Amino acid sequence: MSIFNTGKKLFKKVKVVPIFLTINDEFVPYAACTIASITRHANPKRYYRIIVLHDGITFRNYFKLRNLVTKNCEIQFRKITHSLYLKIIINSCSKKTGSGDFFSSAVYYYRSFIARLFPQYEKAIYVDSDTIAMGDVAELFDMNIKDYYCAALVDPKVEAVPEFRDYVNNAVGVPYQEYVNSGVLLLNLKELRRIHYVQKMVHMIEKYDANLVAPDQDYLNVICRGKILHLEPKWNMQPVKGELPKDTKIIHFNLFKKPWHYDDVDCEEIFWEAAEKSGFKNELLERKENYSVRDARLNEAKIEALIKKAAKLSKTKEPLIKIEES
Repeated sequence: MSIFNTGKKLFKKVKVVPIFLTINDEFVPYAACTIASITRHANPKRYYRIIVLHDGITFRNYFKLRNLVTKNCEIQFRKITHSLYLKIIINSCSKKTGSGDFFSSAVYYYRSFIARLFPQYEKAIYVDSDTIAMGDVAELFDMNIKDYYCAALVDPKVEAVPEFRDYVNNAVGVPYQEYVNSGVLLLNLKELRRIHYVQKMVHMIEKYDANLVAPDQDYLNVICRGKILHLEPKWNMQPVKGELPKDTKIIHFNLFKKPWHYDDVDCEEIFWEAAEKSGFKNELLERKENYSVRDARLNEAKIEALIKKAAKLSKTKEPLIKIEES
């Protein structure tokens, strides 16, 4: 075992709860907050294995993340290497450099490789690094999804923005009432291997090289359509003004205002409580202090461009991607 794969190796007879995050070095502080929140709410009678998929992390950040190991929660690291499939994805991403290309990094695709890279698991949780656990994620893992490819929440941002609704309906070809957010997933890895998920996705990328709004999420929705169990909002709750529902399990600071950039973000106190235990609070506060008015304006411009791109692509007469059975 690598020195960076660390844990107490207890509870050998207890079923492991595998939890995946995908990051680059810049996102380590946010991932640390996610991990700290997961370990805080972990059931002491369960055993958790957090697996960080990355494209390179500094030694400093490795060691700081190691400090988040607990008695029943280990952390492992897996660097994603440039396989043939990943090279195709990276090549496609390199062409997506327009103002509305919010998700053009190959890092967003790493979660697609979980089933292929980890054949020892039949099921796993994936969470974005802008999520904070407020309950025990093992409860999500315990859900029965044997008849589904994955479980996810119908995307509330799509429901709320008309341009996104039209884009999903027309350009992605999935009814917006079924289109899910990929920030929190319960993955049926056994089924994803059976249907050769990665191969299907890469084939679609090669064939269409489509100019999508949220590429990896769009591919997930098309490939898994009709085989996604829709989660309750408590498992991927968007920040709200006032009190969150008492049954909230995971809060997701999705897309726009991040508490590490802006003041007065809804539910920001939940993020900063996790940051207190992450080992990165001072660095996060420094990032927030250095986030300038110009940075905020550039971020707002990106969001406007994303919405305009969605509106433009929604005018298509047929979906930009589709599955072609071999």
